[in-house]
Amino acid sequence: MASLPLRSIRYQHALRHGITHYRQSVLQRRTFASSVPPSISPRSTLRTTSYAVLFAVSAGLFAAYYFDARSAIHRYVLTPVLRYTFDAETGHKIAVKVLRSGLGPRDVVKDDDVLRSEILGFDVSNPVGLAAGFDKDGEAIDGLFNLGFSWVEVGSVTPKPQPGNARPRVFHLPADSALINRYGFPSQGAAAVVSRLRARIPTFHDANEASTSALRSGAVLAVNLGKNKTSSADSSEDFVSGVNTFGPYADVLVVNVSSPNTPGLRGLQNRELLESLLKDVAEARNALEPSPVTSRRPRLVLKVAPDLEESQIAEMAEVIRNSDIDGVIVSNTTVARPSSLIDSNKVETGGLSGRPLKPYTLRALKTLRAHLPASIPIIGCGGISSGADALEYGRAGASFVQLYTEFGYDGVGTCRRIKDELASLLKREGKTWGDVVNESTVRLSWKEPPAPLPAPVPEGEATIGKLVEEAEMLQSLLDQLGKKISESADS
Repeated sequence: MASLPLRSIRYQHALRHGITHYRQSVLQRRTFASSVPPSISPRSTLRTTSYAVLFAVSAGLFAAYYFDARSAIHRYVLTPVLRYTFDAETGHKIAVKVLRSGLGPRDVVKDDDVLRSEILGFDVSNPVGLAAGFDKDGEAIDGLFNLGFSWVEVGSVTPKPQPGNARPRVFHLPADSALINRYGFPSQGAAAVVSRLRARIPTFHDANEASTSALRSGAVLAVNLGKNKTSSADSSEDFVSGVNTFGPYADVLVVNVSSPNTPGLRGLQNRELLESLLKDVAEARNALEPSPVTSRRPRLVLKVAPDLEESQIAEMAEVIRNSDIDGVIVSNTTVARPSSLIDSNKVETGGLSGRPLKPYTLRALKTLRAHLPASIPIIGCGGISSGADALEYGRAGASFVQLYTEFGYDGVGTCRRIKDELASLLKREGKTWGDVVNESTVRLSWKEPPAPLPAPVPEGEATIGKLVEEAEMLQSLLDQLGKKISESADS
């Protein structure tokens, strides 16, 4: 070391000192950095806050979407977007797929006790059901029950698959809160639908008298039976096939003879054909073994059109009274076009549904109620968009109501809103739904006319008749006496 120049020694000392100082400064910076919270960085704070807000908003929107079918996001955002972004049929299919997925919204509110009802022998939690036409192939049954309907009706289902009529075949009339469709029973066929019904049944399900095919309390599952377009117009074969196929898996089977979009179908409402049809389907139902799901046979309900004259309805009612049919749905769509329609789509061919249908349905319902006994319930379907509408149907003699078009316009909260409005109106009157139904059916239903009294017998004729009767009795006694005398003589 002594042999090195003095400058070199000083240089080495400086170098060592510099290295030591650098190491200490690095260590201090690391220690300081590790002790400072990341949140003091403005950029980091903004990012964290943004994530938190985004998560809170997303969670809130999901909760509003999933747990509250009444949420405004459904009524004023999602439903209008779906309606105006896609054509009517595509929007319909998207809605079915969402409800099928299990990610559809839910009505988690318990039904008010004033809404409890009885229909066709079933106790249901409310009198509001979904009509056929929405879930044609039984894809979204449980998603629809989750929206609060106490009756979900699948179909119409035809025995064989068929495509229905050519597209476009369904049209919105938003200016009239109405719909025109000419679907023509597009159906995947009975085999596809019944496989879905079977798949819903739990592996270890035990049938008992209290259960229904809905597999949930206070609800029933119905299947609407249609007819293939290629089948004979006056044959009951397709409906009998439907009874045999779906009888074990449905609480109610609906015989649909009222769609205007299948050629010749409405002809089955004529007296002779209707008598034969109802006889055939009733015999098929009565021959079924009790359901493995419910231990019962299904109820049979006839669905009729609103475009019938009063005399036709009276004649049809007479046929129903003399059949084993359990109930009637009034009504299907109408081929009429009321002058009040203003939407440009009013010129389309097909069946009209929605609010303009209500007067036609109510008129048919009132006429039919006056020709059917109280023991045969009527289900009102047509133009119901509020609790007041449902109550009006109840006062007209309906035991139950169904929705379709309003559900498409007003979104997934429609059923809950109508139920809440109806419950409020009933409480205001101090009545239950059952009270309203019982009062209207007793007052408005057809009653068996009393048997005619025997015609009075004129006094002269009565005296002669009595004398003849007494003479015949005397002759009988003389014959018996003569017979005894003869027997004594012989002995």
